[in-house]
Amino acid sequence: MQKQLAEVLSQAGIVPVLVINKVEDALPLAQSLVEGGLNVLEVTLRTDAALKAVEEIAKHLPDAHVGTGTVLNAADLQRSVDAGAAFMVSPGATEVLLDAAEKHDVPLLPGAATASEVMRLLERGYRYQKFFPAEAAGGVPMLKSLGGPLSQVQFCPTGGIGPANAKDYLSLPNVICAGGSWMATAKLVEEKRWDEITRLAKEASVL
Repeated sequence: MQKQLAEVLSQAGIVPVLVINKVEDALPLAQSLVEGGLNVLEVTLRTDAALKAVEEIAKHLPDAHVGTGTVLNAADLQRSVDAGAAFMVSPGATEVLLDAAEKHDVPLLPGAATASEVMRLLERGYRYQKFFPAEAAGGVPMLKSLGGPLSQVQFCPTGGIGPANAKDYLSLPNVICAGGSWMATAKLVEEKRWDEITRLAKEASVL
């Protein structure tokens, strides 16, 4: 499953982290992002519409790799799999969550913020991890420090990343991609500014 996850993340660059409040917005939002060159999408499980949104994108937009974010427990894992998620992302990791994840064929990108957390995940075979909350947990300097003793781990940093600092993260050898929400903010989605989202996605895709 780590190989499967690597294949998805390696083509991402920037992963839009999406909060979708209305199912009707799911497809036009995803289409706008894919048109802008971002085809790996994370839909956070923070709204009632999230799982249906994932289902719609997975069913109708084959060019997109859509996953779920804010996966916290076994129930979230199962619902994500049932909705057709290509991957799942958690802000952290517990033994219960990892045990449950390993029963599914859909890969999990678990979160870590310290060397000990990274090491525990690596012991269980997770070479790809989410670094969260990136900026609050030390940002680029922290990832550089982790890269020395833990060079076999590749990270997807998320949290506080925007167009001003995304390149700094992506330039690190232990960063496979980075997550951000600036190209599809709640305001842009609410106002259905799909052309603007595509424009911002195009800018993000060449960082």
